[in-house]
Amino acid sequence: MIHLNFFFSSLVYSSIISRAFSTDNMPISKIIARQIFDSRGNPTVEVDLYTDFAGTNYFRAAVPSGASTGVHEALELRDKVKTEYMGKGVKTAVANINDKLGPALIKKGFEVTEQRAIDEFLIAQDGTDNKGKYGANAILGISLAVAKAGAAKKGIPLYKYIAELSGNDQLVLPVPSFNVINGGSHAGNKLAMQEFMILPTGAKSFTEAMKIGSEVYHNLKKVIQDKFGLDATAVGDEGGFAPNILDNKEGLVLIREAVSKAGYCNEVEIGMDVASSEFYKDGLYDLDFKNPNSSKSTWLTPQQLADVYTGFVNEFPIVSIEDPFDQDDWEAWSAFTKCVKIQIVADDLTVTNPKRIQEAVEKKACNCLLLKVNQIGSVTEAIDAHNLAKKNGWGTMVSHRSGETEDSFIADLVVGLGTGQIKSGAPCRSERTAKYNQLLRIEEELGDAAKYAGKNFRNPSK
Repeated sequence: MIHLNFFFSSLVYSSIISRAFSTDNMPISKIIARQIFDSRGNPTVEVDLYTDFAGTNYFRAAVPSGASTGVHEALELRDKVKTEYMGKGVKTAVANINDKLGPALIKKGFEVTEQRAIDEFLIAQDGTDNKGKYGANAILGISLAVAKAGAAKKGIPLYKYIAELSGNDQLVLPVPSFNVINGGSHAGNKLAMQEFMILPTGAKSFTEAMKIGSEVYHNLKKVIQDKFGLDATAVGDEGGFAPNILDNKEGLVLIREAVSKAGYCNEVEIGMDVASSEFYKDGLYDLDFKNPNSSKSTWLTPQQLADVYTGFVNEFPIVSIEDPFDQDDWEAWSAFTKCVKIQIVADDLTVTNPKRIQEAVEKKACNCLLLKVNQIGSVTEAIDAHNLAKKNGWGTMVSHRSGETEDSFIADLVVGLGTGQIKSGAPCRSERTAKYNQLLRIEEELGDAAKYAGKNFRNPSK
């Protein structure tokens, strides 16, 4: 009997499955879901998918959860029982898998390699536009596990299987966007803007990028400690430091100093995730939104906020800004994208949804998609979203969520899609490093064939 646990890595089992699996049928025999906990200590969904082939084999997937979520995202089903887990339990989503979706899927007798057909069946079972009946977290848990089982059936690593599913013929190791300073909804400090990231675009390999990220991160800790004291080096949800500063520019200054001290001024560029929908009020932007006594007289118009970003871009080596404006402030997005030459990433604006992506394309609102599988709720739809963005000349940045698990699926996803860029938090906290460590394993397995996106992270096919 071969017993495979797919909790951590596709590569750990790749050599085994290539010998164990053949062209024999591999239908799903059992699906079991349970409630586990994410990195913020909130409940989330985990799924074990079993097959009866060469013994009993199971394929495990866990679903992440966001904090600064867009209003247009697929519905993450929560129990809303205030006396349990602060209303954030997922027992209903778990029951929907165990009692409804799982049995219905097994009855149909799909092969595990029928990813699109399975995802479409699950979506049809739900029957709503936002997966509100059974929950996107329920559908996604099954979809992720099916993808892992499909790779096993094919006898190939998960990243190569995703490449097959997406029609991609070029595997690329991504530039990691390390979120080294946390603000916004990811930290309890005063900082409005949510993520200040370093991108080792000048590295020659993913391994070197990790070395650079780690060394800058630890230099940043020393810089912050020297200026603000040891208690300022506590970390936020994504492992970045969360000093209690109010001035967003100061976050950039701290990073620039740390990069200089680490000796990587030529190798590191800067990215930001502003998450501006979090502080959008009455058509204005409140950079002091965590202060209950914030004065409306200090709130910024879209043009004034755009001027702040332009000042940052002129002073710092910023190459990417995510969610610079509210998720429905289309006019501001389009005007800003037209006037700057950097990457403008849409997260809350597009929520990995092809309909929103198409609207953004038509309005020329951005030039890069942030890809989050749980925003849309299935592997197939996530792949379709990326392919639509790629078709229109955009980049794609694959992303984790602030409430993460140790499941490293997105590491295989980013290589399989060949997007060239990923953000998975700081090089700190195991739910973040699980993704980076998986990418190190993939680079090792690819050997001489490994290609690092580097300076071409916006267009890795070059």
